[in-house]
Amino acid sequence: MTIVPFSGSYAADDVQFLLRQLPAQQFTSVADKEALIQSGRKHYSEMLSPESLPSQRYLQVFDDACAANLAQMARDCLVLTGMIAARRTGDVTLVSLARAGTPVGVIVRRLLAQRFGRAAVHYSVSIARDRGIDAVALRHIVQHHAPESIVFIDGWTGKGVISRELAQSVAAFNLAHGTAIDSGLYVLSDLAGSAACAASEADYLIPSSILNATVSGLVSRTVVGAPDQLHGSVYYEQFAPHDRSRSFVDAATAAALALIDAAPPAATLALTVALLPAATQGRPVVIPPVAALDRAAAAATSTACLARLQQEYDVADVNLIKPGIGEATRVLLRRVPRLLLVRDPGAADVRHLTLLGQEKNVPVIIDQSLPYQAVSLIRSALDG
Repeated sequence: MTIVPFSGSYAADDVQFLLRQLPAQQFTSVADKEALIQSGRKHYSEMLSPESLPSQRYLQVFDDACAANLAQMARDCLVLTGMIAARRTGDVTLVSLARAGTPVGVIVRRLLAQRFGRAAVHYSVSIARDRGIDAVALRHIVQHHAPESIVFIDGWTGKGVISRELAQSVAAFNLAHGTAIDSGLYVLSDLAGSAACAASEADYLIPSSILNATVSGLVSRTVVGAPDQLHGSVYYEQFAPHDRSRSFVDAATAAALALIDAAPPAATLALTVALLPAATQGRPVVIPPVAALDRAAAAATSTACLARLQQEYDVADVNLIKPGIGEATRVLLRRVPRLLLVRDPGAADVRHLTLLGQEKNVPVIIDQSLPYQAVSLIRSALDG
């Protein structure tokens, strides 16, 4: 089978999507999709709902999120890049998980090349809970790159479902193909304590999480096809005049580079120094320090939170609970939400969630005991 990668609305050297392009008419309404998923008649990865352009109010929320948190995201991308550079020798093959991982992968690839002097190629592929990573795409990658060069990237973890799915499906792939691909997941924020490497465990608003295709190369969420097919997606070419994909990664990359260029001596700020020469400046790259992460504690917090919410809100299926700002945003954008729980309704990082909640008439509950800034509960389609 001939595979023709494409770059969406990104530059060709920023990313190659290994996805089959689908016709735009293959859509299922959000309500119908929810009923089909929860009744077991279809898996969520077999259907797409149509996307619409964000309203001007919502775009203002995105711009506000960039103003508030782009520097934090840039810092975390820089830390993640330093981790990858320290743990991989030779060329690097970045494999981001579409879509949340795609902007992160673009930024990391640029930083590897521009400040760490490391050649890197970046692919974006599909993965789905209970279906695994796209094995057709992964076979294409290992035919062109050393398996040991692969690094998997995503934006964040919620419950750790995708981290575990990645580990299981890559293990199966390794067994079937005699490879030794490292299935560890690299993320900006690891709420579930399930990633191999993370820049933080903070539940903060990663700006790219609050838009859909228009910050992800105009590419839709992915759909699983037949076992011998690439997973698919829709390319929203008609959204091109409103696309923020390139401008967003440009801004985040510039912010990360500014952190490097402005860093004073390491002794002054006790910064971590990556022992690799900068590509253009011939000096060590100074990156911000990584706070000590306690993965076991994060995993225990996640488990306890899910158990409490399941009991308190009588949720039979834990998959209907989506913890953290990123996951809560996905629910409000493309599922049928039942409730939105927020720790502090006045926090800037949840402003977009309360706005979406108002637009969709979703009840908002203040829960100051939440370990995360927000949690969304999906409405059961099987009740009543």
